[in-house]
Amino acid sequence: MSITNSHSLTESLYRDHQPWLKDWLRRKLGCSQRAADLAQDTFVRVMCGRTQSISEARGYLATIARGLMVDMFRRQAVESAYLEALAVQLEPESIELEAQAIIIETLVELDRLLDQLGSRTRSVFLLAQLEGLTQVEIGQRLNISLPTVRKHLVRAFTECLLLVAGR
Repeated sequence: MSITNSHSLTESLYRDHQPWLKDWLRRKLGCSQRAADLAQDTFVRVMCGRTQSISEARGYLATIARGLMVDMFRRQAVESAYLEALAVQLEPESIELEAQAIIIETLVELDRLLDQLGSRTRSVFLLAQLEGLTQVEIGQRLNISLPTVRKHLVRAFTECLLLVAGR
């Protein structure tokens, strides 16, 4: 399919491939409601994005849908971990649902940022921030030099500052 008009492209993709995509997602997820939601989200992403021609429509749609599935699973994992952490507190705090949603969105965004850092930078950052290790201790634990620890910390903090500044 080679359609260059954005509206026509989206309309044609939806008409020709929405049932296939929804069925593909249903098989992957085992849930027709989630499949329908992700199929719709996929087409919203198409509408908001690319306006040039697409030669492999199903591959293009599947790639977008896979990314959305990863985001969904990541969000579910973060939400589950947050709710588990709340459940094991000695004195559970009463947090309103709206506040919980904001906290979960923040955690998901932080998880995305950390995922973009690369495994070594992420490990260095988390050891410093969550475990409170010194740079020397981090270097010893990860078997890397002190300058390498510093380089990774600078990168992590720079990314955090860029995120706060709104890039």
